[in-house]
Amino acid sequence: MSKVNRCVVRVQPYTRDKTTNMERHNERKNEHYGNGDVDLSRVGDNVHFKKCEGTYLQAFDKLVEDGDIHLKHLKKDGSSNILNELIFDVNTEYFEDNGGYDYAKTFFEEAYRMAVKEAGGEQYVLSAVMHADERNKAMSEKLGRDVYHYHLHVIFVPVVQKEVKWTKRCKDPALVGTVKEVIAQVSNANKWKSNYETDENGKKRLVYSYSLLQDRYFEHMKEAGFIGFERGERGSTAQHLDVLDYKIKQDEARAADLDKSIKGKEQTAAKLDEKTEKKKKQYDSLEKKTAVKKEESAMFADIDNMAKPAMFGGNLQITPADWKTVSNLAKEGVKSKSIIADLKSRVSKLLEQLNWFKNRNEKYEGKGISDNMKYFEALQRAPKRLAETVADIMRKPPEQERKKDRTTTIKQDLHR
Repeated sequence: MSKVNRCVVRVQPYTRDKTTNMERHNERKNEHYGNGDVDLSRVGDNVHFKKCEGTYLQAFDKLVEDGDIHLKHLKKDGSSNILNELIFDVNTEYFEDNGGYDYAKTFFEEAYRMAVKEAGGEQYVLSAVMHADERNKAMSEKLGRDVYHYHLHVIFVPVVQKEVKWTKRCKDPALVGTVKEVIAQVSNANKWKSNYETDENGKKRLVYSYSLLQDRYFEHMKEAGFIGFERGERGSTAQHLDVLDYKIKQDEARAADLDKSIKGKEQTAAKLDEKTEKKKKQYDSLEKKTAVKKEESAMFADIDNMAKPAMFGGNLQITPADWKTVSNLAKEGVKSKSIIADLKSRVSKLLEQLNWFKNRNEKYEGKGISDNMKYFEALQRAPKRLAETVADIMRKPPEQERKKDRTTTIKQDLHR
C-alpha cells in the first residue's frame, strides 16, 4: 500500500521574548543547530519569498511607529503573542515524485500567496522562507542518496480589523456610535478564534480555527492546480510543534515503523534472520538517539541564547554568568578527554589479563585438574562420611613407628 501524501499547515504564536530564537533558526543565523538534520552547506538553496529588513522585532516596531498596526488592549507585561509563524508542509515523498527542488519552489510560492491572504495583506508579513537544507534521514537511507525535506516558514503579525466608534464625548451627537475608523489591531486570540456552527440537523458544534485553516490550505492548493495529496488529518487541534520537538517526533515515528517491521517478521519466522536483527539494533539506536537529542537540544538552545548581538559592530556579548557556564563546559570537556583516555587504557589492560587467564586455562585442560576438582567437590558434599572412613582406618594398630607418625600427620591435616 502506497503512502498517502498529506498537506499540513501549522501555527505557532510567539511573545516578544520568544522571537529571537525562532528568527535565528528560520534565517539560519546560528553556527550550530540542535537539529542535526540541518545541512549548512545548502543554506544558499533556501528561498526567500519575502526577506525581512532588519530583525523581526525591528520590523514589528517600525509597523507600530508608522501607525500601520496598533497594540491597544495587549498586556503590558509582555506575555501577549505579537507574531505568528505559519509552517506549510507536505511529506517529502510528494516532492520527490513530482520534480524535487524546482517543484517545491513553485508549490510554496503558491502557498505564500495564501499566507498573504491569511495575514490580511503582505504589509503584515515580515519574512517568508522555504527551507531546502534539512536532510530527511529516513528517505536518504532508503534511497541511498541525500534527500531534503522542503517546507515554508512565514512570519507575520496577527491583526484583526477593528472598528473604532465615536463615543459620547464627540461634539457631533449624530456621529456617536458610528464608525470613526478601522484599525489593524494586534490580537492573536481574535485572529484564531474558534466558533460554533450549526450542522444540517440543527445541532451546534465547535469548529476550531486551525481546522478551518487546514481546509483553506488544501482547497487553495487544489484550486491552483496542485494535486496528488490529501488534507491533513482531521480532528487535530494541535498547533505547530517546536522545530526540535518536531524532528524528535519524526525520529520516534521512524522507530515505531521499525518496531512494526520487527514484529511482522517475528510472526512469520521462528527465528530472526540477519536483516531483522539489524533493524532491531536500528530501533534501539533510534530510541537512545531520541532521548539524547532531547537533552542535547535543550542544552544547545541554552548555549545559543547566551550570546547576544552587541549594540555596535558584528560582535556578540555575553554575561559573566553565562561565560562562566561556557568556560566550565569547556573545562569539563578537557577533563573528559583525560578520563576517557585513562578508561581506555584500563580496559585494554583488563582484556590482556582476561586473555592470559584464558590461555592458562586452555593450557591445563586434560591434565588431571578436572579429576582433582571432582575430589574436592566430593569432600564438600560428604565431609562427615569421609572423616568417619579416615578415622576407621586410623583405629588399626600401626605396624611401624613411621606409620604412627604418618597417621598423626593425617589427623592434623584433617583438623586443619
